[in-house]
Amino acid sequence: MTTARTWFLTGASRGFGALWAEAILEHGDQVVATARDAEVLKPLADRYGSQVMPLALDVTDRAAVDTAVHTAEEHFGGIDVLVNNAGHMLVGAVEEVGAEQARAQMDVNYFGALWTTRAVLPKMRERRAGRILQVSSLGGLIAYPALGIYQATKFAMEAMSQSLAAEVEAYGIHVTLIEPVMFPTGLAENSPQSQPDPAYAHARQALFTGASASGFVPGDPAATSQALLAVADAPNPPLRVLFGTGGLDALRTEYAGRLASLEEWDHLARLAQGNPAQK
Repeated sequence: MTTARTWFLTGASRGFGALWAEAILEHGDQVVATARDAEVLKPLADRYGSQVMPLALDVTDRAAVDTAVHTAEEHFGGIDVLVNNAGHMLVGAVEEVGAEQARAQMDVNYFGALWTTRAVLPKMRERRAGRILQVSSLGGLIAYPALGIYQATKFAMEAMSQSLAAEVEAYGIHVTLIEPVMFPTGLAENSPQSQPDPAYAHARQALFTGASASGFVPGDPAATSQALLAVADAPNPPLRVLFGTGGLDALRTEYAGRLASLEEWDHLARLAQGNPAQK
């Protein structure tokens, strides 16, 4: 009989988070489910009793994150799996987005994940075991028009997590970036939005046209639950995994284009290098 694991899941009130919390509990594990408003999590606690610990948490508050993680560790004896899912999607061209909106986007999506990651690491290192699942996006690997600020947070998460994976491998800790492609979770609808500027109407149109032209088909959010559990159960999980179809083709096109452009302009790379042998 396998021992029940304890998960720490941020953004558990809606979308992927709500579906995943339910699936994890049905799987027989324990969940520390967090949301800005813990009252939203009451029905979950009522159904699963001591299996779930609902916590109010604003992931942008580093002190609150440290306290929540400590409380969870004291209550359940440790955290086996961290899922950094809390976040929102700010739609808008770079010039359209307000300064406070941009900071808030980075605070939630990137720094929120950074603070929770840092908070669980000491005990995971001590136990020499742990899983950290970072909910990124296909937009953490490809940047599309009208999503630049949102995707900047995911690019940042990608870099941090790839470095982290190499740093903590020696302690038996696995880091995986989950890259959802296209799912109707209500993320954009429930997120703050920039004020549209007619000057960038073409950029917004390009975003939707591009998604359609790429052949992305909306996936079933509920189906991601089994994929999440499979990643957590894998003895040697990947650093990155796509959730949904169409992403591989998009990435092949993206990376082929990047390499072709870099090769076309390699003469400037060589010009910039100079000739260190000559003085």
